[in-house]
Amino acid sequence: MKSIFKLPILIVFILGFSLSAFSQSSKYKCMLQMTNYNGLEAYVVVSLINPNGKYEKTLYMMGPDKQWYNGFKEWDKQLGKKKENLNGITGASVAAGDRSSTTFTIDESKLNKGYKLRFESAVEDKEYFVTDLEIPLTTEAITQKTEGTGYIRFVKLSKAN
Repeated sequence: MKSIFKLPILIVFILGFSLSAFSQSSKYKCMLQMTNYNGLEAYVVVSLINPNGKYEKTLYMMGPDKQWYNGFKEWDKQLGKKKENLNGITGASVAAGDRSSTTFTIDESKLNKGYKLRFESAVEDKEYFVTDLEIPLTTEAITQKTEGTGYIRFVKLSKAN
């Protein structure tokens, strides 16, 4: 009787493993250049936005102190009561005029399907830019230099080795 239950469990395990093999992720290096604004270091959140314009996932947070995350009003609202675990995807905030190099993972199945990367930026006691810049997740746009509209001067992504 016990062996009759092992077969369905084994089948589910094999199916789950083979489906995850089809969903391939790639690491991308992100070089971010800030403008020469006046103020403290900026916090920047990088999010995956679905084709309907809705937040799907946080890819990276530049800024280590959780107490300031609520300054990202739209990002915080999208998370709602379900707070994400940001361990392993956070780094230092970025000062005016500085550059930041980070690496994050993008699911390749999202390419050319209407998804975007959104970069939101905020500086304490200053303006919050919900869409400082967005990069369409297309094979052409993902590695092009994209200009920001707020604290970010530009972002350039490249596939990591």
